[in-house]
Amino acid sequence: MSSTTAGNVETPIPFKFWWGLLGCAGLFGLILLFGPYSQGVLLEPDRGDFWYYWQRADATVWTRISAWLPYVIHQVSIWYLIAQARHVRPRYIFGLHWFNVLALAVNGGFIVVHILQTKFFYDGLAQDTHEATSMMSVILMLLLILLMENRRRGLFFGWGPSFLNNAGDTVRRYHGYYFSWAIIYTFWYHPVELTSGHLAGFAYMFLLMLQGSLFFTRFHTNRVWTMFLEVLFVAHGATVAYFVMENQKGEMGPWSMFLFGGIAIFLITQIHGLGLSTRAKLAVAAPLLAIMGGFYAFYPEHLIGVTRLPMIQYTGVLVMFVIVWLLQRFAHLLVKRPEGPDPTGETAR
Repeated sequence: MSSTTAGNVETPIPFKFWWGLLGCAGLFGLILLFGPYSQGVLLEPDRGDFWYYWQRADATVWTRISAWLPYVIHQVSIWYLIAQARHVRPRYIFGLHWFNVLALAVNGGFIVVHILQTKFFYDGLAQDTHEATSMMSVILMLLLILLMENRRRGLFFGWGPSFLNNAGDTVRRYHGYYFSWAIIYTFWYHPVELTSGHLAGFAYMFLLMLQGSLFFTRFHTNRVWTMFLEVLFVAHGATVAYFVMENQKGEMGPWSMFLFGGIAIFLITQIHGLGLSTRAKLAVAAPLLAIMGGFYAFYPEHLIGVTRLPMIQYTGVLVMFVIVWLLQRFAHLLVKRPEGPDPTGETAR
């Protein structure tokens, strides 16, 4: 497949963003169409906290292979396309490159494979890996986003520590490899189910895979869209926490911590990357603060919860900085840089 014309001038392949959203909706419809999934499947008994309930009690080598083999092929295929795209070094366009078309096909195709695999085998990576690995993979992704966006939008009301910038630039350069792993691993960790939490999670995964297929396009760098995906994680976490704790156990769960802690991070950090005026920021913040104030007026005992998520995430950014810095130092030891001026005219990193 080629998206070039004479003289190697790239011709974008036409694409409208709503086409991608329509594709996500169609794949979500397939989940509903092929359900139910666990009917007649013997599940392991619930073992309490940090136990993923939806896994077979009678798993076999073949049910495990049915999940692990397509997961590996899915992951390696996307990594290969990212590597090919980085080798080509294309410009950012309003349209698709050839590798975007393949990435969309790979992600969409393996979504269908996972739906069918769950229907016939009902198994996922959860059978062999801990629940925390799925949750932490996405949380680390969000921390890396905060780190790599520090130069553009800062961390605290538009200001960001400059010492984070070099590590953030490194994350920006290579983030596609980790982000694609976090998303694809989490996708294959869960069997397809029709619970509210699973449906919300798969809808979110589809949007993230759409974003992950559009690298080196202007759709991928749209700041409203990328911030929406960040905020959607908070909404998803709050929704799942509400249905699990509030509805099933009849107690006030951590949903308010997720929701209002997420709103706090939005107001402290994320909103400042949209290029809004001060007046526009205040117009957005006022109703959100009013909702938070109303809730905590009735439930003051939960007020401490609003500080937990921001504290965890901003502390996590520092931890990610240290990890990236150590990796940079390790890479520097492995690759000896020539001293003196760069003959290409670009500063070696």
